[in-house]
Amino acid sequence: MTLIAVDPDAAATAKGEAEEQARAQRNLGWQLLWQALMNQRRALVLGVAIGITWTAAKVAVPQLTKAAINQGIERNGALLSWSLFIAAAGLATGLLTAGRRYLAFRESRWTETLLRERMFAHIQRLHVGYHDRAQTGQLMSRSSSDLQQVQQFVVMIPITLSNVSQLFAVTLILAFTDWRLAIVALAPLPFINVASRRFSNRIHPAVLAVQNKQAQLASVVEESVSGVRVVKGLGTESVQFNKLRTEADGIREVSLNAASIRSRFLPAIDLLPSLGLIAVLGYGGHRVVNGDLSIGDLVAFNVYLTMLVWPLRNIGMMVALGQRAAAALVRVQEVLSTEPAVQSPERPHALPSRDTTTAVGAVSFDDVSFGYGEDHLILRNFSLTIAPGESVALVGATGAGKSTVVRLLLRFYDVVNGRITLDGIDLRRLDVHDLRRNIGVVFEDTFLFNDTVRNNIAFAKPDADQATVERAARLAGAHEFILQLPNGYNTPIGERGFSLSGGQRQRVAIARAIVADPRVLVLDDATSAVDPSKEHEIRDAMQTVM
Repeated sequence: MTLIAVDPDAAATAKGEAEEQARAQRNLGWQLLWQALMNQRRALVLGVAIGITWTAAKVAVPQLTKAAINQGIERNGALLSWSLFIAAAGLATGLLTAGRRYLAFRESRWTETLLRERMFAHIQRLHVGYHDRAQTGQLMSRSSSDLQQVQQFVVMIPITLSNVSQLFAVTLILAFTDWRLAIVALAPLPFINVASRRFSNRIHPAVLAVQNKQAQLASVVEESVSGVRVVKGLGTESVQFNKLRTEADGIREVSLNAASIRSRFLPAIDLLPSLGLIAVLGYGGHRVVNGDLSIGDLVAFNVYLTMLVWPLRNIGMMVALGQRAAAALVRVQEVLSTEPAVQSPERPHALPSRDTTTAVGAVSFDDVSFGYGEDHLILRNFSLTIAPGESVALVGATGAGKSTVVRLLLRFYDVVNGRITLDGIDLRRLDVHDLRRNIGVVFEDTFLFNDTVRNNIAFAKPDADQATVERAARLAGAHEFILQLPNGYNTPIGERGFSLSGGQRQRVAIARAIVADPRVLVLDDATSAVDPSKEHEIRDAMQTVM
């Protein structure tokens, strides 16, 4: 028999730490949301101005209605004039509503665009080691669905500000009209505030869990689509389907939990304002019967009260949207707060200029040690010197570090010990972009873009003329098969270039590296799928290029 002792103090401590962590995450999310909104503060000020003007036109309608009843109906006054005044106020309200909505959608889309561009630029700056660990589906989820959550919240801000100004204006008017009746009408407000705060605290972790599960599902879908040939080739569709079903079931579970929280709080938040309306009808009708209140005042009071119902109900929706946006920004900030491990120095050195009198492209590995983990080094005291124009072949067993040498030369990673130089300058003293523009690499795993053959070859230099593109294709042994394609160089090659054979893709990739005109050209087993006769032609052509 096994006896397991449970320490209640430890359990309580763990629970307290979890709640504290959730509270810190929630506060961070709101801080990030506030910073994002401050970038749009001019538009928000304009939105407030429009909202105040809209409120003035909106609250004028019940006052005009009251005057029309009291003076136009009970005293046989000019109903047509009051009707025209009411129509004018309604028209102004409609125009201001249109302006407010346009401003809301414009600013929300602008905020989403700025965040997406910032996110994409930062993802591109992050070091390769980060991408080795990060899931593509997670990054896609943060760059799309999470930012949409922010957009949906921002679009409601000008509308909510208008509703808030309407709430204050109507409250003041009700108080000045009949303070007793105003107290009856506004009695549910404290309960709405308590319910909203509890709803906010409960819904945030639930929403964050939903978004995390959605990102996991996106990762499974992305892997299944990207590796569809492997999945079909091995007949493992059921394996991927089971993975997707597991993630989908997880989403359903956490979504139902979030829905359960909403079902407990939102009905109460929706119902409480209506209770005030019922109370006003009963108490206000009694005052009209006693002669303490005019019919026009009661009608205006009820119209004002119905104007309060939507802003009060809107509180719950805004809290839910705000929590989703805050949770989304926490996930986005996890990426944006990651500092690239490989960065350009503050004052980068310049490479020697390329002219006809000076040979460039000298590479030196000086006593280099490197490993992908702290406990396992791939390279130990590796030294190699390559003179300008010289061709060197690295030969070794699988896992010996041949591809690692290429990655270090591109500064995908920094060395643990030693140094690597290009034309006598330590790579860490060079601008990263400048370094990689001067080193052309053709990897064994060829990646082509879903574009035309020409645009793939001219990827490094989009403005390259057709003659340059064709020369590179000839040197890479690709010109002949390209001409046989349906539209020649303008033929789209599909995602990852899978409409071409493996050897054709490698030759297009070699042509792409040639167009870049680098100081150093590296072929990382880049002709493994090319037939032997064509491989010799390509290598002879490389001598001409370099």
